[in-house]
Amino acid sequence: MIQVSVIIINYNTTELTFDCISSVIEHTHDLVYEIILVDNASRSFPAEEFRRLFPAVKLVMSPENLGFAGGNNLGIKQAAGDFILLLNSDTYLKDNAILKTYEYMLRRPKAGAVSARLVYPDGKHQSVAQRFPSVKYQLIELLRLQKLLPKRSAGRLLLGAFFRHDENTTADWVWGAYFMFRRELLAKMKDGKLDDTYFMYYEDMQWCMDIKRLGYEVHFCSDAEVVHLMGGSSGSKKQLMMQYESVFLEKNYSPLKIRLINTLKRLLTS
Repeated sequence: MIQVSVIIINYNTTELTFDCISSVIEHTHDLVYEIILVDNASRSFPAEEFRRLFPAVKLVMSPENLGFAGGNNLGIKQAAGDFILLLNSDTYLKDNAILKTYEYMLRRPKAGAVSARLVYPDGKHQSVAQRFPSVKYQLIELLRLQKLLPKRSAGRLLLGAFFRHDENTTADWVWGAYFMFRRELLAKMKDGKLDDTYFMYYEDMQWCMDIKRLGYEVHFCSDAEVVHLMGGSSGSKKQLMMQYESVFLEKNYSPLKIRLINTLKRLLTS
């Protein structure tokens, strides 16, 4: 029985993908797992070479670039694990992080998804666990109310520098760079797959929204640390982020809330 299916998307990130796969193989033990590599119609390297270099890896070749969500859904179709880990090609493991997050979820049956503690190569932390866009939290940030709260309470808000990276916690959403979830959730989702409306960006936020609507929790596991190069597996993002932010808001919020959220966002960034 396969416990975890690890899905990695490659799109012209050959060296990063090599390093990512190698780190999983080197550091993952005491766990029955598989690696599924989805090549999203890369042009920089013959995808078949991955099969030669990593014979145990399942290679799925897409004739077109389906984006992050679409590529992962393609890999999920081939997955046999009870848990599925979506792992960015610009990450690499330093220890047995996959086992740690797997066991974390086993101990918490309400946890539908979990992410690890992601860090830059220099050890600085990334804001992996966050809150959904909301009038409440944007007002707190705008008025700097988190500075008036005790440190522990402020940390639970998951806002910027106040986020405590050394504590396990629940969140509204976590980044898709390291995204482990229960396979059983797919049967409860539309069309039996993760929402792939989004080509890139905001898909992880939508997945967490969908998971929470099913009655599960989204977690951050501080015990598992993974290096994330941040941006190494993506191209130009500003326009795509703006496009899919609008898609996310329109799918999940009323027109009034969208106007309020956008107004507060402009005040925060002005």
